Amino acid sequence: MQIYIDGEWYSRETAKVSVFDHGLLYGDGVFEGIRAYSRRIFRLDAHLDRLYDSAQALALTVPLSRKEMAAAVEETVRRNQRDDVYIRLIVTRGAGELGIDPLSCPTPSVIVIANDVRVYPRELYAGGITVMTSATRQVSHEAVDPRIKSLNYLKNILAKIDAQQAGAHEAIMLNAEGFIAECTADNLFVVRGGQLVTPAPLDGALCGITRGVVLELAGEARIPAGEARLARYDLYTAEEAFVSGTGAELMPVTGADGRAVGDGTPGPITRRLTEAFHALVRTEGRPLW
Repeated sequence: MQIYIDGEWYSRETAKVSVFDHGLLYGDGVFEGIRAYSRRIFRLDAHLDRLYDSAQALALTVPLSRKEMAAAVEETVRRNQRDDVYIRLIVTRGAGELGIDPLSCPTPSVIVIANDVRVYPRELYAGGITVMTSATRQVSHEAVDPRIKSLNYLKNILAKIDAQQAGAHEAIMLNAEGFIAECTADNLFVVRGGQLVTPAPLDGALCGITRGVVLELAGEARIPAGEARLARYDLYTAEEAFVSGTGAELMPVTGADGRAVGDGTPGPITRRLTEAFHALVRTEGRPLW
């Protein structure tokens, strides 16, 4: 494995960051999860858009231009010679003092890792997962905008712990008003009345790249789709549901809070969009080698 850190290359064993890095000390930084399929990096431009927007919102100056960042990601994939791989792109505030003052961090740090990821066991994709509603809420826009993909994932981790302790595979996070925001590592979609709907960013949903792809594919397939404010009732009474994310891809949801979703099996729209998604990611873009 070859890992990029600030213009240099390291093995997994030798890759290190400073113990004074504010990304480690305070979760001060941003990241992206990206995938490459068949030697093609999927939607790199969209991921970089979100990365730079998140950094801008945090007043974090990314030390590389977009062109340089894209080149670093591409070279990481080439050096690791993986046809299919998950890419973790990280920008931290950099090393500074022990206080939270970001001005003590003169140089942000960039890290690119290419490795495997498994959000859910492969065998669950055929039958779907169960979800539960976590007591941990999505952070309010009055505090930190949920559209920022920061290194601070503590709320997501706490919600994931809730799911594990309840015997579910994933947790639903509600916003302060009690409406569905998202899950711990993915966006939620439900089908009601033949229409595909997903929570809006202003309700606490991350602007997921895979989420956007699903909406595009639904449009191409002439499946009515869009954003809507969703309560748990809408999930409980849905005909089908699934979650989407770069790590998860598309995963059917067949149970929620002890209730079957639809008939308790992956639905036809879920299967149709999953097939379209896997066909797209294998052909879009140019191979790196």
